[in-house]
Amino acid sequence: MDKEPITSEGLNKLKSELIFLKEKKRPEIVAAIAEARSHGDLKENAEYHAAKEEQSYNEGRITEISDIIARANVIDVTKLNNDGKVIFGSTVFLEDLDNGEKTSYKIVGKDEADLKNKLIYFKSPIGKGLISKNKNDLVEIKTPSGVKNFEIKDVKYI
Repeated sequence: MDKEPITSEGLNKLKSELIFLKEKKRPEIVAAIAEARSHGDLKENAEYHAAKEEQSYNEGRITEISDIIARANVIDVTKLNNDGKVIFGSTVFLEDLDNGEKTSYKIVGKDEADLKNKLIYFKSPIGKGLISKNKNDLVEIKTPSGVKNFEIKDVKYI
């Protein structure tokens, strides 16, 4: 079983989700199943089947999160000296050389990645293209939508 890198924020979010699923969601589902059972015949009871399906999903997610936490290799970049190098957990400020647009990304693990929130997986095309580069480097990254050219304006360990 390989260790998966994760930021301390990502680990805290997973732990919070696990607590929610176990302590709030699980009892709600059990109550819904009990309610549906009380309605009689289970063969044609859509509420019962929906609640059982939701229970299956919830238990699967609990197992998945527990596994992720067990394999977590927490990396806290705030404790590292910032030498301007892009590493796992760093926040990278970029300028798109094709259109002048400025953006930033935080390099994170698979379970934290969320492009809407500017969190990119370190093994994604952009993540791979940025890792080990330095502040002020010009970077050419091959993405599914074509080649992107960036200048790394700043790297912060926050």
